[in-house]
Amino acid sequence: MELIWLVLLVIVFYFGLFHRGSWVWTKPVVREKGTADGSLPYGFTDVPAMRLSGLSLKVATHLSNTIFGQLILVPLIMRMTNITLLRRLVIPEDPVFIPVVVPESNIEPPREGRSDSILNEVLQLSVTEERPGFNFKSISDFLEGYKSGKITPTQVAKNIISALEDADQAVTPLRAIVQYEGDEIIKMAEASTARYRANASLSPLDGIPVCVKEEIKVVPYYHRVGTVYLGKERETEDATVTRKLREAGAVIIGVSNMHELGLGITGCNVNRYHGVPRNPYSPHHFTGGSSSGSGAAVAAGLCPLAIGSDGGGSVRIPASFCGVVGLKVTFGRISTIGSHPLSYSTVSLGPICTSVKDAAISYAILAGPDPNYPYGLQQPPLNFHNIGNPDLKNIKIGIDWKFFKDCDTEIFDACQKAVQYLKSFGATLVDLHIPELEEVRISHIACILSEIRQSLHVDFNNHYDKMNLDTRTILALSSYFTALDYIQANRQRSRTMQFLKEIFNDVQCIITPAIPCTAVPSEPSDFITGCSDSRTLYCTIRYMQLANFTGIPSLVVPVGYSFAGLPINIQIMGKWWDEAILFRVGMKVEQFRAETKKPQIYYDVLQ
Repeated sequence: MELIWLVLLVIVFYFGLFHRGSWVWTKPVVREKGTADGSLPYGFTDVPAMRLSGLSLKVATHLSNTIFGQLILVPLIMRMTNITLLRRLVIPEDPVFIPVVVPESNIEPPREGRSDSILNEVLQLSVTEERPGFNFKSISDFLEGYKSGKITPTQVAKNIISALEDADQAVTPLRAIVQYEGDEIIKMAEASTARYRANASLSPLDGIPVCVKEEIKVVPYYHRVGTVYLGKERETEDATVTRKLREAGAVIIGVSNMHELGLGITGCNVNRYHGVPRNPYSPHHFTGGSSSGSGAAVAAGLCPLAIGSDGGGSVRIPASFCGVVGLKVTFGRISTIGSHPLSYSTVSLGPICTSVKDAAISYAILAGPDPNYPYGLQQPPLNFHNIGNPDLKNIKIGIDWKFFKDCDTEIFDACQKAVQYLKSFGATLVDLHIPELEEVRISHIACILSEIRQSLHVDFNNHYDKMNLDTRTILALSSYFTALDYIQANRQRSRTMQFLKEIFNDVQCIITPAIPCTAVPSEPSDFITGCSDSRTLYCTIRYMQLANFTGIPSLVVPVGYSFAGLPINIQIMGKWWDEAILFRVGMKVEQFRAETKKPQIYYDVLQ
């Protein structure tokens, strides 16, 4: 027995002090510069189902943050989910750390008055005839009421305040808006009412109710970013997008709920300032996140426009789960100054709306250079050329059918029919292949989580006990990433952006389903401890990551409903700076849907 112990001691002594620990055996996979590996089969790593809530989440959170967790458990999880793939690759491309693309041609710089002409162009677009039955109220509906005198912004504001009070006091609280002040809402609305009486409205957003995600600074509210420890003092300076909304005359009805620190796709936030927002179409399903309150507010009729942020689908996921329109703009197109700096290379701010036309209106007002935001200084002027064309002739739509089909059957059926419908407008469908999607999945995760982990380094050390359980867990997992992972991911970004440039030489846009599944059901324990579900996470962001990783714009539009009555959306992606093609195709997609189902929770603030 003593000999056995001696041998074990020698082995431990050798491996601990003499064996090289910085070396890991692996067979390198060498990529050819600028050329996709054609031998790779389509497919994503099957992530183990690990839905954690209640006691299981508490245990997992504790273990993942222990020495055992960091040395053994977290590396094991990363290998099981194939996150270590990048360490086996030799990628020759130089890394691209910020996905800013210089406009292709020598386009004139933005000039005064350009935004006004763009807005007039958008406002003149013909509106799709309303379908029989229920229809969401659009910006145009509000403007018609104001200009005709049927209703005033002040009356609408009072209706909204009543709706917010009712939503908070309901047996199942909506929790879409987490901070609002009636006096502030009325003050903005009365100013707008006076402008309409004087026939001096400021823009198409004058008097329009808007909510802004809590990640974005809004005076005089607390900039909490979904937490209990940030934003101890009232905000005294607006974010750039908030300032633009005010200058346009919008009535900001409050700040909307969000997944804590943007670290989740369900919107489940159990801390005392927030609570879990409910999906207006089914209160027992999640809204999607992280711009959860923004999606719920629009779908519930509280406002026709909400502002969110999108680093991994955080505008498009709640828009899709809640059955409305969501726009992720080209990286750099809308200033993020005044938004909490979580991930600097993946996040864009954008609108959630009731229609594609409303997305175009809000985009025309919010987009444009900000001298304090370097990533948008070289952007081209807005151009909505041909956006209102009655057909899609000469428009080539690219579809990677293997990628497209990687979703639930009812999602595929609805989205496929919508795509075929576009052919009736003269669009041409082009089969294509988007290479190295598994590498894109992992690289996007490495980039966004590395950047967020760095951004929250001090918070994680000093406010660990004040964070939600799922936040602590994902930050523990984020600690696994190294400089090697981050640089490899950005080398892959360079490759993927080049592949997309080649694809967009042949097609004007790429279409996929928005989400492979419908809204995720909640469980009772989720409202107490929160939840963490890795399989649902990776599934939900499957079609989202490409746009965030490479900076291209993306629009999600409702196309139908599941057998259970849950919304289904489709996604349209375009080349950098070409949001116009998204609106042009998106308005045709809107005509495909036969009906708009009324959400279970809905307030008509124009009544």
